[in-house]
Amino acid sequence: MKKFNVTVNGNTYKVEVEEVGGAIAAQPRPVTPVVAAAPAAVVPKAATPAPVQVSAGDTPINAPMPGKVTKIVAAVDQKVKKGDVILILEAMKMQNEIGAPADGTIKSINVNAGQSVKPGEVMAVIG
Repeated sequence: MKKFNVTVNGNTYKVEVEEVGGAIAAQPRPVTPVVAAAPAAVVPKAATPAPVQVSAGDTPINAPMPGKVTKIVAAVDQKVKKGDVILILEAMKMQNEIGAPADGTIKSINVNAGQSVKPGEVMAVIG
């Protein structure tokens, strides 16, 4: 007799198999199914934040790729020049410095350190 655990549709069964005349035949025996633990309670998703409004004349700083913001370097109302580092975005295990695309003043920073972003998401606005 050989004993096996067989999983069918998420339920695990203990099965004993006996070799008969060179062929393997299953012996029907009452078994108690081993049922997986119940799934964790469903947590509702947080409300999706409203899209950032970029006024005419403002310059948005969009995420160039999906990643996680690891550090915010600039602050709101800080004057920046084109190329100044605004924040650090980690993507594919690389630290990417996201710079100001134009001269101006930081009007808003719309992300937090540790937050994941999607491509094209507005991370900050320069006015």
